Amino acid sequence: MLSTLTADFRIIFERDPAARNWLEVISCYPGLQAILFHRFSHWLYHIGLPLIPRLISQLSRFLTGIEIHPGAQIGKGVFIDHGMGVVIGETAIIGDYGLIYQGVTLGGTGKESGKRHPTLGENVVVGAGAKVLGNLQIGNNVRIGAGSVVLRDVPSDCTVVGVPGRVVYRSGVKVDPLEHGSLPDSEANVIRSLLDRIETLEQEMQNLQRQQNWTDSVVSASDQGEKSPQCRLEDREIQEFLHGTGI
Repeated sequence: MLSTLTADFRIIFERDPAARNWLEVISCYPGLQAILFHRFSHWLYHIGLPLIPRLISQLSRFLTGIEIHPGAQIGKGVFIDHGMGVVIGETAIIGDYGLIYQGVTLGGTGKESGKRHPTLGENVVVGAGAKVLGNLQIGNNVRIGAGSVVLRDVPSDCTVVGVPGRVVYRSGVKVDPLEHGSLPDSEANVIRSLLDRIETLEQEMQNLQRQQNWTDSVVSASDQGEKSPQCRLEDREIQEFLHGTGI
């Protein structure tokens, strides 16, 4: 227990450059306070004490704005940054050294009994406002982008973005968990690809229309014995044909 509490305390200095000293961290970091409350309430819940663990969790919710059910299992070194609005359900499991930002929900999807909340592996980063719902398996080193809604299992070493969450593999790339600006935007990439495709099709249509205009111009020039003013030709062979020059 002492080693776990020590890891909970030290991880803040590693992941928050605003942390100045131990007194400030203990008194001004609701994420740490909520974790400490939870460690105690979870122990009481584990030994079967009724009511008291839930009262402690509600007191923690009132003081920190973070709601963690006493039944949730939280590994060592988990850091809840800012934390307002975080909700962690009864059967949720969070692996060691996870990083959770404000507004995150690790919740269920209905009234089913048993394991109904997600399981997060080690070194998982869950961005602000993200929702992970249901009995899901989230692998190690997964990064969930802010505002994402995850409804399916996620393998290890992946990034999840969007609504619903889509997996973007980042194999072989080591990314700092605090660098949220490096998250890929899969929807923007798809839209960009579609725009590129539209531009290509428009160019092909213009080419076809230009070719049709050339053909009409050639027929008109042949019939009238003069060049049509509508011709805008780039092909040298057609220019030579219409102008009758040897240049």
